[in-house]
Amino acid sequence: MDFAELDAIAEEYCRPGGQPGLAYGVVRDGELVHSGGFGQRFLDGPAPDADTVFGISSMTKSLTASAILLRRDVGLLGLDDPAEQYVPQLRGWPPVTADSARVTLRNLLTMTSGLPTDDPWGDRQQGLPLDDFAALLAGGVSFAWAPDTTFEYSSLGYAILGRVITAVSGLAYPEFIGQRLLKPLGLTHTGYQAGEFAAGDLALGYHPGAAGWAEVAIEPCGAFAPIGGAFSSVRDLARWVAGFLAVFPPGSAAVLDHPVGAASRRQMQLPQVFAGTSPAFPAGGFPISYGYGLFIDQDTALGRIIHHPGGYPGFGSHMRWHPATGTGVIALANSTYATPYPLTVQLLETIVRRDKTSHAASGPALAPRAEPWPETVAARTAVNRLLRDWDDTEADRLCSPNVALDAPYSARRRAIELIRERIGAFGEDPDRPAQYDSAAHCRWWLRGEHGTVQAQLLLNPEKPPRVQALSLTVPPAAGSPLADGLARVIDWLNGGEPVPAGSGLDASVAARRVRSAAAWAGTCRPGAYRAGDGSSSVTVELTGEHASLTLAIIVDPATGLLHRLDITGG
Repeated sequence: MDFAELDAIAEEYCRPGGQPGLAYGVVRDGELVHSGGFGQRFLDGPAPDADTVFGISSMTKSLTASAILLRRDVGLLGLDDPAEQYVPQLRGWPPVTADSARVTLRNLLTMTSGLPTDDPWGDRQQGLPLDDFAALLAGGVSFAWAPDTTFEYSSLGYAILGRVITAVSGLAYPEFIGQRLLKPLGLTHTGYQAGEFAAGDLALGYHPGAAGWAEVAIEPCGAFAPIGGAFSSVRDLARWVAGFLAVFPPGSAAVLDHPVGAASRRQMQLPQVFAGTSPAFPAGGFPISYGYGLFIDQDTALGRIIHHPGGYPGFGSHMRWHPATGTGVIALANSTYATPYPLTVQLLETIVRRDKTSHAASGPALAPRAEPWPETVAARTAVNRLLRDWDDTEADRLCSPNVALDAPYSARRRAIELIRERIGAFGEDPDRPAQYDSAAHCRWWLRGEHGTVQAQLLLNPEKPPRVQALSLTVPPAAGSPLADGLARVIDWLNGGEPVPAGSGLDASVAARRVRSAAAWAGTCRPGAYRAGDGSSSVTVELTGEHASLTLAIIVDPATGLLHRLDITGG
């Protein structure tokens, strides 16, 4: 892999001088495959590298959540246990409302405790003595919501989890993390006390002042260490990120050598609560969730992205990874609330999109790495035979009875004829491998002289499984209102005139979507058909100068008016 492009991106990010120094790294296939650094780890010092230690602030929460699951997995606690069972100072808290649930460990892990966002205050409590923290809790706290009703990011909740870890282990929180997580993983440049590290290895934190960069004093390790008190390096964090990537797909041999079980590491990366929507294109963004100590983005172009940012007085950080391709990136900076988030986003997208374009097919690098059942692969082969020469008896053998009820075989034969008329004699596209969204769900492409269409099948849970759903994309006929409408929408995207809207489509919303997509992708050309009935609806892949899109439209076959327009990334 050529990393020159990534280095140029990082250098450009650092050029405005938003931090004295920055270190970054790339994880692939369980290894740190590239790293770099710019600026100074401390004023007048050398540039940071993969072993330079930074404060990682809220990225620490993934360590805290892992420790809770370690104790859960050996039966010492349950996630639905009331937190007051382990932290007695909480027992005097009155219910938020008369019918409120008590705060559970799961609520604290998923930020659904009802506590308000508290970053600026919580970040300054790092060194709070444990006795003072106990007194704070005993005095009661203020709630923004009833527990178990909504997400709101609360660092206080993770500080409480630190007390839970001590209660069930008998060890101070940093001692437990060191013994049960850091040491088994060989994370020798990770810890909770600045004094653990050689002076030359430790990046100092800074904030901008009137006379330039001013050093920020490093707080001692106190009661709020579980929210953001860890220090670490790019090299150690690469190993930490690799541990989360290693559990995909399930059953990987690489998942065994880790203190946290594979199932628990997957659970941490599973959306537990809706946390909001990304403001980015396309069409209003994509959903963001919170798992256990980790954020989960369902990016419309790249699929699932796992990440967590960190920001503290003196430091800023971000780790971000893409399970489908086993790729992760890390960036650490040494200024107050530094935001390397945009850098990690750009680095990861660059790597994953390069993977995508390096394949002859557009998409398999981004597909979930599900392993299909042998029956699913065999069913695809059998369906391809049916598409060449349909036989009702063979279809009955292959499919469960609902398939014929959902669409008569005569209608399916007619769809095959229309596909053959419109793209020519077709066969499975050899340059675009089949994709499997799950063991039982297969998507593949049929290519003819005049185009490519998508086919899909879904097997049922019987044993042996049978095909319960079979869908074929019928492309528009040349010269039809649907084909004309599609051409006009693509021309609109490429700077042409707006397309008249029919009832049910807000013309101003459609125009905003088109403008956003055009700015995002540049000039587009159509590719494979993903869905459509051939007369009123079509979904087509678009390849742009800068990004790929998926366009879905519905037109009135009689008038040609546009009744629906959806554009998404990828």
